[in-house]
Amino acid sequence: MQNPKKEMVAQLHNICALGDTAKLNVLLSHSSSLINETAENGWTALMYGARNGHFDVVKSLLEKGCDKSLVNKSRQTALDIAKFWGHKHIVNLLSNSKGGPIPHVLVNAEEEYENYFSSTFLDRRSDKRTGTDWLKAKQTQASSVYIVFSNLNPLVTLIEAKDGSKDPEIKLCRLQVEDVKEYLSKPDDAVLVFLGVEKQSSIHHSGEVNRDWGGQDDPLIAWFALNINDISTDQFKRKYEDCYFLQPPMTAFLQLTHKEAGVLAQARAVLAWHSRYRFCPTCGGATSIDEGGYKRTCLKEGCPSLKGVHNTSYPRVDHLPIYCAVLCECHECVFVNECMFSSVYASRLSKAINPAGEGEPYIRRKVNAWDHCTVNHAPGSPPTSD
Repeated sequence: MQNPKKEMVAQLHNICALGDTAKLNVLLSHSSSLINETAENGWTALMYGARNGHFDVVKSLLEKGCDKSLVNKSRQTALDIAKFWGHKHIVNLLSNSKGGPIPHVLVNAEEEYENYFSSTFLDRRSDKRTGTDWLKAKQTQASSVYIVFSNLNPLVTLIEAKDGSKDPEIKLCRLQVEDVKEYLSKPDDAVLVFLGVEKQSSIHHSGEVNRDWGGQDDPLIAWFALNINDISTDQFKRKYEDCYFLQPPMTAFLQLTHKEAGVLAQARAVLAWHSRYRFCPTCGGATSIDEGGYKRTCLKEGCPSLKGVHNTSYPRVDHLPIYCAVLCECHECVFVNECMFSSVYASRLSKAINPAGEGEPYIRRKVNAWDHCTVNHAPGSPPTSD
């Protein structure tokens, strides 16, 4: 027979997970001591409410004095959980609440969702991936930034808060070519990926010509990810005394800032793809890394993957906006070859645009050649790629 207290705790957690504020208030009015009780996985009522984005439940629990600093068995707080699941309104509430009545500015907060790993301060510049000379020049440029991984675990460091009021922040270790040149000279032992360049809007919008040829005067700051298996932190401690490889990865990644988490997600996604596809999926032969780390080319002569474009040669991690040609009069999608479909079908034309491509201007030029057509963004698609 189950313990009555455990049954009540399970009931409390279920109520919070479902978002039933009325039942929550009734239960806690009789059993307020249960507010911080945990399940076997270490989760509290606040965590269940934060996980499912229930603002009123989280607000009520905070006003009743629940402890938002508790961690579960994965070392996550309710705030970590809300960040991971993209509930921005819950993140704001938990970040600004100190117990007691909720500030009036947060009482009517709207639900906002945000992908924790989607933000980034880099422009991927996929047009540069095929520029072998440019990439080589950037790899040796003093201003270029390297983030290092060991077995897909990123090298990070602890940064103490200046005022000493907060816990130390976890930051990616930003290394230079001098710190990693030993591994760059051994391409067989490491995987190198070009992540992009720091966004510099002032350069692109100024009257000057954008100089990005890769020399020492090139203003673009390139970022690279480097994965080396089974290395120690000893050689990096001269620059980052408290550096270490972040483990276990999934929950620990939530301790990074949003922007660094986005860079980390991109880097780890491509590096993980390389760890899985070291050999040609078509013939099983050896492969070489090309296009800045975004392609694997089979080295076996006559392999079918060398003819045409094969999706097995690419990691498919870039954002792809989708465009649709629409008839102005009836707002129906049209297909470039209408004879393929009966007139009763709402056929469509969609085109995936590489981030380095022209995107919308290209589509508009094509569609403008047709009568009575316009270009709209597909619902849910970004208007431009990053």
